[in-house]
Amino acid sequence: MEWGDEGVAALGGLCAVLVVVDVLSFSTAADIIVGRGGSVRPVRWTDRAHAARPADPSWTLRPSSLVELPAGTELELPSPNGATLCDLAAATESLVLAGCLRNARAVATAARDLARGGPIGVIAAGERWGVHINSPADAHRGPLRPSVEDLLGAGAVLASLLGYGAASVEAAVAAEVFARSPVEDVLAGCVSGRELIASGHGADVALASQVNVSTAVPRLVDGVLRA
Repeated sequence: MEWGDEGVAALGGLCAVLVVVDVLSFSTAADIIVGRGGSVRPVRWTDRAHAARPADPSWTLRPSSLVELPAGTELELPSPNGATLCDLAAATESLVLAGCLRNARAVATAARDLARGGPIGVIAAGERWGVHINSPADAHRGPLRPSVEDLLGAGAVLASLLGYGAASVEAAVAAEVFARSPVEDVLAGCVSGRELIASGHGADVALASQVNVSTAVPRLVDGVLRA
């Protein structure tokens, strides 16, 4: 288990499979879209001005905006964390999956099958200091801010991978943290969760807090996450 851009650089190519975890909110959005028969083209944060506009402007990175997305829809979703990391990971030799709390067990099962005995890396996205989602003038991503929600999401995936092979200390600790945590309370109380709830997006936090309710496995193929 590693964090952010540097984690992708460290594990990409060394691991047969990389699982990118961005619980609030890219990976959760990807899970919902793929679970509804859609697909996602991750867009780096620096390229967000060039992302195609969705057919329905209400479809956004917010998971609650996607729960009635029609099957067959492909969305270009920029985000400073999960989408950017998926695009970075696409340049490595690893297979890339998007994991969250909702699909942790399904993604872990798929990772085992795809890795064929090779190493599996889990990348917790974290947040970035200095990024303001609603500020089009913000053209950079600041230094990594490790986030509790992504620690739990990575831990949920890793908990389902224990026994696959020798786990790193970081991976084992993340799995243990997940196993001992009241997930809903943690997501509602962490910095990212409080920010979303305060801005009226509590439904997104609630959706992201659900554990192993989805069997969707978003896999990055030719730059698109699909089932």
